[in-house]
Amino acid sequence: MDTLLSAPVLFFGLGAAIALTGARIPFPEGFGKALAAYLLVAIGLKGGVALAGADVGAVLPLLLTAGLLSLLMPVLGFGLLRSAVGLDQVNAAAIAAHYGSVSLVTFVTATKLLESQGVTFGGHMVAALAIMEGPAIVSGLLLAGAAGMVSGVAAGGSSSLSVPLGDGGPAQGGSIKGAIREAAFNGSVLLLAGSLLVGLVIGKPGLQSLHGLFIAPWDGVLCLFLLEMGYLATSRLREAVSLSPRLIAFGIVMPLAGAVIGLAAAASLGLGLGDAALLVTLCASASYIAVPAALRHALPAAEPGLSLPLSLGITFPFNILVGIPLYLALSRAVLT
Repeated sequence: MDTLLSAPVLFFGLGAAIALTGARIPFPEGFGKALAAYLLVAIGLKGGVALAGADVGAVLPLLLTAGLLSLLMPVLGFGLLRSAVGLDQVNAAAIAAHYGSVSLVTFVTATKLLESQGVTFGGHMVAALAIMEGPAIVSGLLLAGAAGMVSGVAAGGSSSLSVPLGDGGPAQGGSIKGAIREAAFNGSVLLLAGSLLVGLVIGKPGLQSLHGLFIAPWDGVLCLFLLEMGYLATSRLREAVSLSPRLIAFGIVMPLAGAVIGLAAAASLGLGLGDAALLVTLCASASYIAVPAALRHALPAAEPGLSLPLSLGITFPFNILVGIPLYLALSRAVLT
């Protein structure tokens, strides 16, 4: 109940209520993107400072596991979407990529819950967040062109992905190298990773000099961003009404399956409660910023009217309102 009555969640509810009335939040154009960029920089800086004092050898297994989870989770999602939901290959791959990548705001909301309950976690979890942004994009692109790629390799051809364009004509979607480039050079990934590097360099003294910009206003900016996210999520929820019941069910089942996988990984790594809860949350979240931006160009045949309402209208509210407290409770029950 304390989680539901926290300021960020209440602002999320306020945004949802405004959307339900049909009114608009009087934010200027691009304000939400500016808030998202601020959160990326702020969390990157704080994570980098915390990571500066960490034992790299001790956290390396976690970071490698995080990257592997992001690469493999879309395979599970793809299988469910193809077999249980009945989606075509391209849209199943695109949606699966969303559920292998992560949501910054879901992660940040989880950190606020941990802080409110006095549960500590390491700054290396921000590095795990950054690492998990990109591999799922590569995996999704490979899944979208898997059949064509395999047949091409078997025939002695190139390993490029054959993806149809939005106009229905066939085109080469790019090589595996191109897929990796799409993932690695996504703007949000670069901003988060770059801020993490800056935090590593400047350390605690440097961050203290930025306290008035990146530390003190943090809670207020998060509330404003969740206000807009509540508005956007509810708007997408209206679109989600047109989704099939099986697809909507996937938007709830996949995060729960990801949470179980994340919890198993956390237990095998011997993570503490805070780090484990955040890894579980990352595995249960779905991207609605980095992946849509990358796939818009890399996989133009995919229908954003399916993936965005699902990740933003179904999974995101579920995680904010129900999932995060559940993931912490599961982590506490299993690991303590």
